[in-house]
Amino acid sequence: MSVKKSGLGPKGRGKGLEALFESEMASESQPSKDKVIMLDINQVEPNKNQPRKQFKEESLEELASSIKQYGLIQPVAVRKNDDYYEIVTGERRWRASKIAGLTEIPAIVKDYSESELFEIALAENLQRENLNPMEEATGYKKICDEFDLGQEELAKRVGKSRSAVANAMRLLNLDERVQELVRSGKLSSGHARALLGLENNAQFELAEKIVDEQLSVRQTEETVKRILSKPAEKKKSKFNTENYKAIEDSLKNLFGTKVSLRGQTNKGKIEIEYYSDADLERLMSIIANIKG
Repeated sequence: MSVKKSGLGPKGRGKGLEALFESEMASESQPSKDKVIMLDINQVEPNKNQPRKQFKEESLEELASSIKQYGLIQPVAVRKNDDYYEIVTGERRWRASKIAGLTEIPAIVKDYSESELFEIALAENLQRENLNPMEEATGYKKICDEFDLGQEELAKRVGKSRSAVANAMRLLNLDERVQELVRSGKLSSGHARALLGLENNAQFELAEKIVDEQLSVRQTEETVKRILSKPAEKKKSKFNTENYKAIEDSLKNLFGTKVSLRGQTNKGKIEIEYYSDADLERLMSIIANIKG
């Protein structure tokens, strides 16, 4: 079944999220679902798939103070979900209203599918620049997966350049520990992208150094270049000349002919000499018995 896409398509681009909100002065002729109604605040719950997971307490307190003084001017948008209402947009306002002690909250009831619900929530947060880089990247991936979109189409739908979307989604390739540092705000997306060329453990080690020493993005990029330019350490062979001689002697006894072992660091070749077709058949028989 095809998924109805709304709110971010080409026709709606540039209108922002105003279409989600109807005026509080809605006329009586409008359908009841488009009117602002008052809901018990305890009947309203966040959308569990909301891309934004972190809310700054200080910012919520400031909004709560404003709500206490002026009330909640802009209603939240919700959809009915069994015996409660699920927030489509306005979770921050809802949280601040609870802090402010409101028992009711103005709301507009909308009818959205799960996919549309997530897409709208992502769009709202992106437009208001409230998502941290990992929330943004995770949100992009979820929309790509659910709507089967490529990065170029996704970029059009959220009003971003393709390179901006691609750079954001690259953060999902980071070591989980580094992602958490980005999520918590200890590491910027610029620092994080600079780490992508390293292996996971190296990413995390350098990430910790960035946080501890407050390295700039430029310093991080230069450090990554130095790490990548270092030649890989060659593992020392556990075999020396004396070992090689002992192995040669053992193989000579096994095959009953001259055996030469020619080796370099971690590689080499074994030469087994034979002197006739019959001698070759004898050697093949010995090798076959070893394999058996």
